[in-house]
Amino acid sequence: MNSFDRMWLTWKHARKFARLGVHARFPIPDLHIEGHVEMGDHCRLRNNVTLRAHDGGRIIFGSRCGCSWGCLVDARSVIRIGNYTAVAEYTVLCDSTVFLMGNDDAPKAARVEARPITISDNCFVGSSCYIGPGVTVHEGAIVAHHSIVLDDVPPLEIWGGTPARKIGHRTEGISEARMKEIQEMIARHGLGTDRYREE
Repeated sequence: MNSFDRMWLTWKHARKFARLGVHARFPIPDLHIEGHVEMGDHCRLRNNVTLRAHDGGRIIFGSRCGCSWGCLVDARSVIRIGNYTAVAEYTVLCDSTVFLMGNDDAPKAARVEARPITISDNCFVGSSCYIGPGVTVHEGAIVAHHSIVLDDVPPLEIWGGTPARKIGHRTEGISEARMKEIQEMIARHGLGTDRYREE
């Protein structure tokens, strides 16, 4: 794909957003957007992402965040994805539940209840996860691949499983040997710098 094609695809998709920050790029053929979707600065989306906000629903991305291949974000209330947060491929964020028990009508007549989802700043959600209604993934938390998250994830904790539960912490309980190894690696290679120049 040449640079003209990438620019044209980004322009085509940019027109679908309710609000779009600076330097957001979408040089991909398939990006499906319905309803009210806001995107912050320097965001990226991979191919075959679907962002669907039903009537009254909103999807709000912060800055320098995004979704990888094949993700689905389905909002009837509000779904927020924070700054510097990554959602890996084939993950589903759905803020609504359809109640079929006790209902003998057609499924489309069933009661639907929606509760907001928040994925806070500096989080990572692994591939093929499901984040359910009312969940908050707090700042710095990690959700392991193939997890089903139905409860809030506290800050800096690592959760995984079906249903997800705490399996670790990002800063607590690290052995001295491991900490030394990390410090040596940082001294040898340094910390990565921001790839995008501040405007």
